[in-house]
Amino acid sequence: MDKKRIAVLFGGCSPEYDVSLHSGHSVIPNIDKEAYEVVPIGITREGDWFVYCGDVEKIASDEWHRDKENCVPAMLAPGRGIHGIVELNGGTLQATAIDAAFPVLHGENGEDGTVQGLLALAGIPVVGCGILSSALCMDKAKSKKLVGLAGIKSPRAFMATTHNSPEEVFEGMEGLAYPVFVKPVNAGSSIGITKVYGDGDLIGALSEALKYGAEAIIEENVDGFEVGCAVIGNHELVTGAVDEIELDVDWFDYHEKYSQLKSKIHTPARIPEALSESIKEASKKIYRALGCSGYARIDLFLTKEGELLFNEANTIPGITPLSRFPKMMREAGYAFPELLSKLIELGLEKQ
Repeated sequence: MDKKRIAVLFGGCSPEYDVSLHSGHSVIPNIDKEAYEVVPIGITREGDWFVYCGDVEKIASDEWHRDKENCVPAMLAPGRGIHGIVELNGGTLQATAIDAAFPVLHGENGEDGTVQGLLALAGIPVVGCGILSSALCMDKAKSKKLVGLAGIKSPRAFMATTHNSPEEVFEGMEGLAYPVFVKPVNAGSSIGITKVYGDGDLIGALSEALKYGAEAIIEENVDGFEVGCAVIGNHELVTGAVDEIELDVDWFDYHEKYSQLKSKIHTPARIPEALSESIKEASKKIYRALGCSGYARIDLFLTKEGELLFNEANTIPGITPLSRFPKMMREAGYAFPELLSKLIELGLEKQ
């Protein structure tokens, strides 16, 4: 049987570049090499594309792009005749066909439908969600509206933009109780988020969030804790175990999310089985409502009263053996290499 050639895209012109390096460093060596030929494609912070043939350890340390002997400038060919990439190797152009692309590009210019659109133009199947669902899930405001139409509530919130005056922001805040979280609408990994306890800090927090886009969401704090659920599939859906974030800090910011010095993630969550099943069903409902395919991690809040509130859907969650999504799926019987094979199969299936 001929091997399928899979391009793994890592890095990216994104504030979450460093997170993506760790996912790429984990995914590339763990793909089944007997079934697939892997073509690693690194994208620098500046947005330059290279086929990278060097030591995978240099990806995690961000030395990969300095390894000039093993970096070949490349681009995705939009024409469907090539169905792959074009490399500029030694002054000559070389076309390489690929069967599917596996982007592990977190956040802007990777998780938001941009790369998925390029791949769709070229007719290349993508591992994970497509254009529309990627864009919708990246937009916290629009995804919450759609999920609300599906019958699942979100925390109370107000949308602010770069055009709002401070007076309009405070007027829109009426009815919301402090503390609130001020978040960029289109960012992940808790980047640009501030927890605000009073009027005096609100406008500064809003300015910080608006560094990452033209819109921000001001969202009321939830008295409870966060749970998550991994979902995979195109038509028939499979869920992983529900997990639970236990915090010994004020909130799950970027530093704590990736160090977990004062927090724990329990997989499975320490909740009754019936409640876990309700979370799994809600996660599948959200996955369908947002048009997801391939895989996603659905994050919700569980209030002290037992109510579920939608937080966000991550279409390219962290994907290392220690990340939440693979740990959830491990509880469902998928070891990390087998999980990657399943995700690639789901991507190829969409062709």
